[in-house]
Amino acid sequence: MTEERIGQRLLTPYRVLDLTDEKGFLCGKILADMGADVIKIERPGGDPGRRLGPYYHDQPEAEKSLYWAAYNTNKRGITLDIETTTGRALFKRLAEGADIVIESFEPGYLDRLGLGYPELEKLNGGLILVSITPFGQTGPYVDEGYRSSDLVLWAMSGFMFPNGDPDRAPNQLTFPQAYLHGGAEAAVAALTALYARAGTGEGQLVDVSILESLHTSTQLMMPTWDMYGDVIPRGSAKRGIRRPDGSVIHIQSTYECADGLFLVTIGGGSLKSFALSSAALVDWIDEEGMAGDLKGYDWSQFNYQSLTQAELDHMQQDIIGPFIKKHTKAELYEGCIARKILGCPYQDSRDVAESPQLAARDFFVRVEHPELNDTLTYCGPFIQLSETPLNAWRRAPLIGEDNVAVYEEELGLSREQLSSLRRAGVI
Repeated sequence: MTEERIGQRLLTPYRVLDLTDEKGFLCGKILADMGADVIKIERPGGDPGRRLGPYYHDQPEAEKSLYWAAYNTNKRGITLDIETTTGRALFKRLAEGADIVIESFEPGYLDRLGLGYPELEKLNGGLILVSITPFGQTGPYVDEGYRSSDLVLWAMSGFMFPNGDPDRAPNQLTFPQAYLHGGAEAAVAALTALYARAGTGEGQLVDVSILESLHTSTQLMMPTWDMYGDVIPRGSAKRGIRRPDGSVIHIQSTYECADGLFLVTIGGGSLKSFALSSAALVDWIDEEGMAGDLKGYDWSQFNYQSLTQAELDHMQQDIIGPFIKKHTKAELYEGCIARKILGCPYQDSRDVAESPQLAARDFFVRVEHPELNDTLTYCGPFIQLSETPLNAWRRAPLIGEDNVAVYEEELGLSREQLSSLRRAGVI
């Protein structure tokens, strides 16, 4: 494919075979959202991912997993047992006409079936095989056969360590994150390989380590260790920030407001933007007669290193806190924007669902589910493209929903052959 063709139709000309479990669902979804013909290949009877909740109306059935539905929209779906001889032969036929195969089996699994990259490359020299695994295809963890889960990967990445209270074990984020990071990185990797193929005509094996994808999310943790040899402690907000003289000062940034929580940061000194923001905040507080002795404070002289805890507590708890408490999140946010104050609300699920910003950009889409006799709301396009918008949406496929279209209409199998394959448990 040429770069010109990629630009004209985005990923519409390309076919992707998706063999992933939940470790790679997001990769195929991103490619499908961008227009690729993604065929989700499930084992006969359905993918284990269909057993992941929550479920539609709390009914634990394979066709009612909302987790499955969310990460498999815009894909077609077929069933195929690649561990059977006939199943492997059918998969090879599919691979001959594919551009990308994505999989998340343990390292070596496809090779043992005769479906690894060396074999597939012989059938299709331009094929890109994207392998998404916890630790990649090589290394001591792979050699020792280490197993993992989303929780294990999040803990091993280092990102979990600083989350939670200082006197308790680290906390996991409430929704699985590791697999989503890995899937997103895999989609980028697949597109990178596709771009390379436009120039060389050759495919390649793409080795995606979920663990390595998470290290880029640790932000200041690794630079802090590299520069200072310090480990960022868990619960630093509760422990306080250690100053060069050994003392500790506790800085508050989260405040209760009339209908939730609001974040506002004060500061100054050499940080001019913080000084201007803090001065604007105090001016606003003074408009309501609540600034007290903070009125006229010289924020250019503000210094966390010399400020006493009592002085800081007075600013935060006696003046800023009561002011924020009397206002709603919307009032505070609008005021901060108007006055150029560094502040924002903590949004809950309802706030996000009712966000006027997201509504204005058509972020949420309604997708029909005839099998449920209902229409469900999904997160929509993750990017806005002026010439090739991501505006085509279909629900996740039912089990084997596209078997006839793929096997009969595209591979040329007869209806009798399809029935025979079904009886044999191949599809």
